[in-house]
Amino acid sequence: MKTRKTISILGLLLALAIILPTTARADEYDQASQLTFSQPVQIPGRVLPAGTYWFVLADVSIGNRNIIQIFNSDRSMLYATIGTITAERVQPLDHTALTFAERDSMQPSAIVTWFYPGRKTGHEFIYPPQDERELASAKHETVVARAPATHQTAVAAD
Repeated sequence: MKTRKTISILGLLLALAIILPTTARADEYDQASQLTFSQPVQIPGRVLPAGTYWFVLADVSIGNRNIIQIFNSDRSMLYATIGTITAERVQPLDHTALTFAERDSMQPSAIVTWFYPGRKTGHEFIYPPQDERELASAKHETVVARAPATHQTAVAAD
């Protein structure tokens, strides 16, 4: 009886050891990042008011890893589905990094790129041609976000 109980416990521990790493990688696959903005920010097609949002790679089985979905803080409402192109950086960072194009004081900063922690490749947002020209000439600032908890990021877009 004691041997049977020991084998059951070992089996349970083995099952947990197999399941836990898969769960931990789930957010890495979809790069889910909870971002909090202290001011409104522009994304292609709209302006997000100050607040908390989830940026997530869309679940596309065709292999296109350049579609981003933006949800509200509890993921109950989809605000936008945005096409991006691959962006590259020399060194990966330990935290989420966003590049903003800073424009005049009447317009919110626009998100240009988003890099998930530990990645050299990220996502460059695709804006309409007239916005793209304006954003290309604007001053760009990369903000490395501080993370109060796993996959949660506070971003100050001042």
